[in-house]
This record gives sequence, C-alpha cells and structure tokens, in this order.
Amino acid sequence: MPAVTHVQLFAFTCGSVTDVRSAFLEGESGTITVPVPAYLIVHGEGRVLFDTGLNIALQQADVASPPAQAIEFPPGTDIASHLARLGLEPSDIRYVVNSHLHFDHCGGNAFFPKATLIVHAREWRAAGLASTQAAGIYNPVNFDHMASVRTLDGELDLFGDGSVVVFPTPGHTPGHQSLRVRLASGDIVLAADCCYLKQTLDTLHLPGSAYNRTQMLDSLALMRRLQGDGMRIFFGHDAAFWDTVPKAPSPVI
Repeated sequence: MPAVTHVQLFAFTCGSVTDVRSAFLEGESGTITVPVPAYLIVHGEGRVLFDTGLNIALQQADVASPPAQAIEFPPGTDIASHLARLGLEPSDIRYVVNSHLHFDHCGGNAFFPKATLIVHAREWRAAGLASTQAAGIYNPVNFDHMASVRTLDGELDLFGDGSVVVFPTPGHTPGHQSLRVRLASGDIVLAADCCYLKQTLDTLHLPGSAYNRTQMLDSLALMRRLQGDGMRIFFGHDAAFWDTVPKAPSPVI
C-alpha cells in the first residue's frame, strides 16, 4: 500500500441560488437560498477540483437563468477567480471531478479544457440525451469542454493511495458521485447533491423530485454509515453548515 500523501482541501462559494423550498424538502412551502460550493484538493501528484460552480455567463444580465427563482453570482466568485487568489491558473488543475452535470456543479468546466474530466458513465450518457437536454436538465454549454474525459462505473482511487476517492452515490441523478478526501484530521466526504442538507441526512426528508428515490435513500444510508465511521459529511447546499466551513485562502482542517 502506497504511503498517503499530505493533502489539503480548500472550499469556495461560487454564488448562491434561491429556489422553492420544496425542491430541497418535499412538501415544505416558501423559498430557500443556498450556497453553490466548489472545492480544490491539493495532492502531491496533482490538483483536483470537485465541482466548478456556476457558468460565468450567468453574470451577464441578458443571459437566461436555468430553472431557479434567482441566482446571485457576483463578479469574482467564479471558480477561476477563486483559484487566481491562491496563485493558481486553470492549467494548474489536473482533474475536474463533477459530482453530476447540473448547471450549478459544472458551470465552470469551460475554464479547464486541459484537465481530465472525471464523471460517472451513467451521468455522461444521461447528459448527452436530446430528451434531457430539451427538458433543461442538462446543457452541454456547462460541462462539455474537456478533450480528456474519463467515465467511471464505480469507485476510483484517484492517486492510488486512498487519499482522494470518487465513489457512486446515485439517486439525485443517474450517475451522481461523491468524493472522500483524507486529511490529517480525518476523512471528509464531499456529498454534493446526494445529501442537500443536514436535515436530509438526519431525517431522510427527501427533496420534491429525484431521478430515483430508492437509490437516493440507499446513498443516504451510505452517508450515515460513513458518518458513523467518523467521517465528516459536507452537505451539498446547507447554508447554516456552510457558514461553519473555512473558506479559501484558509484550508479546511
């Protein structure tokens, strides 16, 4: 077994989205404003992004927004600007891991044409269908920019040392995946949208719609097991939790 390399994790807020609350918690009324997270993982063998936030074109007033009540995406909050403040260029990124291909998780992919995209095969197939694109579920303008695409059918130990592991968590979409990152302080699971909120995990209160509710419950059961093993779960869009997460330039510890 290779020695585990020292790894750093940085968290970024790439805008926010306001939507109906029932989209996150079935049956609830009103609206909810949630952060759009993205992450940088620094490993001795390369830098990795987990999700890339919103498409910078959404900062233009004449660009139509995806289905959501409102998007707040000020200049300087795109993923490339966040990296620049850390002294990094887009070419410094070796891998982009997309949890899935909805607009708020892959909108910054266009900044990284030289990186290798890591995406689940089922997600890649679903996002390429004319029917899902016509329905507004997926839009290639957000995700289809890398010359090198690696599709997965299961887990991937990205560097072969157990420190950065991609694993499937379907249900929200056909090929949703999450990321386990091993820090000196212990393992963190970047759950993304398999687990929107802390409440989602605590009570199994599902969102109003999902690709497959049974799979989503199975993925939440996995998150509960990982949490029981002592891993910290980073929820996909929980504003209260996100306030507690150190943001770049400080690393997550």
